Amino acid sequence: MSTNNLLIVGLGNPGKEYRNTRHNVGADFVVILSSYLSILLNKEKKFLSHYGTKKIGEVKVHLAIPTLYMNESGSTIKKIKECLKIDLEDILIIHDELDLPVGKLKLKESGGHGGHKGILNIIEHLEGKNSFRRLRIGIDHPSKDQDVTNYVLSKGSKKEREVIKTAMENTLPIIDKVITGDWQDAMLNLHTES
Repeated sequence: MSTNNLLIVGLGNPGKEYRNTRHNVGADFVVILSSYLSILLNKEKKFLSHYGTKKIGEVKVHLAIPTLYMNESGSTIKKIKECLKIDLEDILIIHDELDLPVGKLKLKESGGHGGHKGILNIIEHLEGKNSFRRLRIGIDHPSKDQDVTNYVLSKGSKKEREVIKTAMENTLPIIDKVITGDWQDAMLNLHTES
């Protein structure tokens, strides 16, 4: 990771009806992170997102939450990447993950989309390149595959939401390591915590 820019994007769907849904945990994380880093997010039309930036040490940190629907997220990423000339390896996408238990967070270097339509759209907009990093937030899997859409677009129980919020708050110091470029250390810390 270079030491100039770091773009952190939290995926979710815009609009009140999607607030606090499982699919929006990525966007929720960036809201918590913006408060933690004291970065104000404002609607930025040219970036199709709520966006804020701040220099932390040697790194210019850019936070964004797309104002587009989840499966159109790639447009936001492409716009910001091209405008600010950010390298693929300096992009961290935060999103919900069905294949992790509720509240389990994992960093990932790169890889496919694993059926996640937001990640798929980002890869498509980046012309098939997938070497951006991810922070996956576990929301667990419904018992039946056909229930996935309803499951991700619905709100979890109060207890489930509290578990996820606590896990996100506990992960904030790991983001400090990501910002300073200590990616391996961040992964090690996060993945050995629980």
